[in-house]
Amino acid sequence: MRPPTVLLRILRRLTPGGWLVGAGVLLAVLALGLGAAGFRWDPFDLSRRRLETAGRAAAAARAEAAARTAEARGQAGQIIRLEAVQDRLRSLDRVTSRSLRSARTADDVSLPLPEDRAARLRDHDRELCRIAPDLGGCATAPDPAGDGDPAL
Repeated sequence: MRPPTVLLRILRRLTPGGWLVGAGVLLAVLALGLGAAGFRWDPFDLSRRRLETAGRAAAAARAEAAARTAEARGQAGQIIRLEAVQDRLRSLDRVTSRSLRSARTADDVSLPLPEDRAARLRDHDRELCRIAPDLGGCATAPDPAGDGDPAL
């Protein structure tokens, strides 16, 4: 049995450049075949680096989302506290304006303080202390320091 003479003639006639091209084509076909078979060659471990980078980016995104959530909760709490203070101020303004209107239109406004006028003022003070017990001068005003330390 004789080997195929055509292939041997071609191989003998190849120049060194032809051998290089042939070897390159063979390597390319081999790489494509192995890649199709699932073989991955990663000499610089790039896939692990990409995975670590993606993990760090995901952790940063989770931390940022948690910060946004905490910020939104804090802002909602601040809005609730602000609305409570504004409601209290509106109540105080209503009570004070009613008392001022009554005091200005009273027929005894220019006379020394009689008992009924003092009673009106005491009622107004009680109403203010009911609305805002932390006002100075109220009997139930808490200690400003809050923990027993002397107030500054």
